[in-house]
Amino acid sequence: MRSSEDLLRTLAKSAFLPQEETLELSRRESSLFIGMPKESAIQENRVPLVPDSVAVLVSNGHRVIVESKAGEGANFQDRDYSEAGAEIAHNKEEVYKADILLKVSPPSLEEIKFLNPTSKQILFSALQLPVQPRNFMQQLMSKKVTAIAFDYIKDAEGIYPIVRAMSEIAGTSSILIAAEHLSNMRGGYGQMLGGISGVKPTEVVIIGAGTVGEFATRAALGLGASVRVFDDNIYKLRRLQNHVGQRLNTSVLQPKVLRKALKNADVVIGALRPVDGKTPCVVSEEMVADMRQGSVIVDVSIDCGGCFETSEVTSHESPVYKKHGVIHYCVPNIAARVSRTASYALSNVFTPLILDIGQNGGIEKMVKKNTGLRHGVYMYRGTITNKILGEAFSLPYKDIDLLMAAF
Repeated sequence: MRSSEDLLRTLAKSAFLPQEETLELSRRESSLFIGMPKESAIQENRVPLVPDSVAVLVSNGHRVIVESKAGEGANFQDRDYSEAGAEIAHNKEEVYKADILLKVSPPSLEEIKFLNPTSKQILFSALQLPVQPRNFMQQLMSKKVTAIAFDYIKDAEGIYPIVRAMSEIAGTSSILIAAEHLSNMRGGYGQMLGGISGVKPTEVVIIGAGTVGEFATRAALGLGASVRVFDDNIYKLRRLQNHVGQRLNTSVLQPKVLRKALKNADVVIGALRPVDGKTPCVVSEEMVADMRQGSVIVDVSIDCGGCFETSEVTSHESPVYKKHGVIHYCVPNIAARVSRTASYALSNVFTPLILDIGQNGGIEKMVKKNTGLRHGVYMYRGTITNKILGEAFSLPYKDIDLLMAAF
């Protein structure tokens, strides 16, 4: 038997010999099969992935299948997606064989029939709760899908990235829309939105100091308009002033003060956030009747009921109507008006998210790890996980943490 001194000498010599390098084991990545069907909803021109993003996903080992003409509404051709590495499917059913489906609008009842209940499919889309029939949820449940509302996904800072991006677009676009309809060519009284030397600037009233209100304010100020912002939250008004970087004429929502401001307004933007799924109506028909003839209302909140008693849903083909001599623009999906810009904004959120899902070994592991993504899950393998949804449709629901622990 070797003595302890011999053993120590042997160990000392081995410390100076070349050693085998130990490398850190990388996380196990999984290859994803991603499908992007053509949108069937009326006037929905946006796409969740632009060709540049498809190229990134394919180069990272993922498979992407795109339905033919899916990108035409945003001026992306099949050739653009094909050159980026996507497969082009001329049959919708082929796209719905993918493990992860990316849509902007929720699937129709006809499209839900294409889902495969045995393949544990993942569906990303907007939720659009106010317009969903009861059997929509029941059909999804029968397909055993995991459904994620992208408008409820949070980032690391607790912000809803897609909602914010679409709100930025809607806020800026609302001012451009108002400027267009103030002109003679669109039935307005021929006023340029903004101001020039020696001419009184346009009076713009913005109701709501959230993201839509902020970007509407920035656009109006940039054009030289006189802006006044109303909100029922003092904190939001202070935050808006800090973000814009200058003093603004702001006010809480007091009916008498609001009525006076509306009488002098050339443009009014409705940008209030919904409360319990419905936007509070703060402008009565009587207030609208007191407004100037030819002035313009853009109700960005119309998708959740609208801020004005006179608001009625319109379309991109027929976007305006007059009531009490006031032009009303009440199109719910303003972002689809600039579908290419909106598609890039959506793609900027989806692309890194999908890459993370692949790098973390699949959607289940990602949902467990990422609380922001988990916040968007409203159905897990056919079981509703959102309390509000369950109560709204009188359907059973369960806590997602308990469900994930069971699978």
